[in-house]
Amino acid sequence: MSISKTNRLSLVEQVVSQIETLIESGEWGIGSQIPPEMDLIQQFDVSRNTLREAIRSLVYAGLLVTQQGKGTFVKSSSALGIAFQRRIQRSSLFETLEVRHALERQGAQLAATRRDQEDIEKLRLHIKACKKAAEAKDLRAYEEADILLHKTIMASSHNGLLIDLYEHMEDSLHDSIHQIAGMSPDANLHLSIHCKLVEAIIDQDVERAIESVNGYIAHFKKFID
Repeated sequence: MSISKTNRLSLVEQVVSQIETLIESGEWGIGSQIPPEMDLIQQFDVSRNTLREAIRSLVYAGLLVTQQGKGTFVKSSSALGIAFQRRIQRSSLFETLEVRHALERQGAQLAATRRDQEDIEKLRLHIKACKKAAEAKDLRAYEEADILLHKTIMASSHNGLLIDLYEHMEDSLHDSIHQIAGMSPDANLHLSIHCKLVEAIIDQDVERAIESVNGYIAHFKKFID
């Protein structure tokens, strides 16, 4: 992606906006080091002070992080995601669970209506990975497969805004919910409900899909009431 030259409007705001675009597009990937200062000054055609102010703004927003003696790196792909993370960190587990319930219930309902063959194949792949991890009693692998499964269910909704909202929030949501999962001794019940959810979506049974989401949320609620 070529970086367009800035013009009269707020130079700092324009540099911030263009860097955000580079990050959100994936051209500057999470964990990658941003280009040297002189390269960016030339590309943006701005002064060193303007560039540094823009970088400071993005560090404060949580998109970039400066490591002493190493440089500046991409920390997050979205300022909105950072804002959600900070807000969720101030929320109770019960509040977080309620938000997850609302998002995933709607996602499951739409997925059961709109899923296509590609979605079905991905759902089967991820629920199979969940089963394999559960059989091996590999909690880390199970959590990773569970996250991918829920993201696939959301993707199957084919609602771009809902997908983006979930993407911005899912790291923080799952961090909180896995605290609850650690309290629950019944991993088999959790897996069983998710298997039923996937089956309901594939069968386009909206009512059963919603019941499945209600089921695993109710299971979690028992451990924080």
